[in-house]
Amino acid sequence: MSKFSLKNGIAGICLSTLCIFSAQAQFNNEPPANARNQSSSDPRNRARIHTELGAMYFQGGSMSVALDELGIALAADPSYFQAYSIRGLVYGALKEYGKAENDFQRALDLAPNDPEVNNNYGWYLCDTGKERQSIAYFLNALKSPLYETPERAYTNAGTCALKAGDLEGAQGYLLQALQMSRDGGMVARFQMAKLLHKRGTFEEARLYLADVLKMMEPPTAEALWLGIRIERKLGNRVAEGGYASQLRGRYPASPEYQEFLKGNFE
Repeated sequence: MSKFSLKNGIAGICLSTLCIFSAQAQFNNEPPANARNQSSSDPRNRARIHTELGAMYFQGGSMSVALDELGIALAADPSYFQAYSIRGLVYGALKEYGKAENDFQRALDLAPNDPEVNNNYGWYLCDTGKERQSIAYFLNALKSPLYETPERAYTNAGTCALKAGDLEGAQGYLLQALQMSRDGGMVARFQMAKLLHKRGTFEEARLYLADVLKMMEPPTAEALWLGIRIERKLGNRVAEGGYASQLRGRYPASPEYQEFLKGNFE
């Protein structure tokens, strides 16, 4: 989960415009210019700075550097639970599940009610095939009155409920996410489009997907593939062909295009 994707939920690090911590800078494998120069005799502040750096390197796909930064953070302050939580996500992305589970359990032991820790662990569970188990952690995150971005946990709960086949639950969570969203709720809208496609309400699915595509540049292979299937169900061959042309031109090696070639439209 090193890059933001509509296939993924929203974990408690900077992803798209949603960020934990105060950092807003975007970079390509380079931290903000003054970040490494911020020395402090305070171990907690040192842990915070290196956790922020680790989160940003993780977002940029530099997993080994992210692990180095998080290791420095925990050496400075072994009780800094945010560092365990982010490192759990890194290990999860690397498929080192034993290490990921250990870090998440350590974070939960230190801060059982922290919303970001619960949100991150919920996403890890969902991403490793434990969708139903994940919902409890998203809901626990939502119990905190200090949680600044509850729409993220609602979006993740909806995404994971959809993966688990709970369409009613998914729709409820996603509607809550959209009601609270301050940035258009692109991920929640996309998941709603997928849900409505599953339910056979294709006109409404088309509307949600259209909203998503207005926010997304370029469109992902997954979004184009959904557009193809929606328009095929609606009998609009011109729109279907337009999506197919984009999928072929932009993502010829994608799994979605391979499914298109096979005619697996369901």
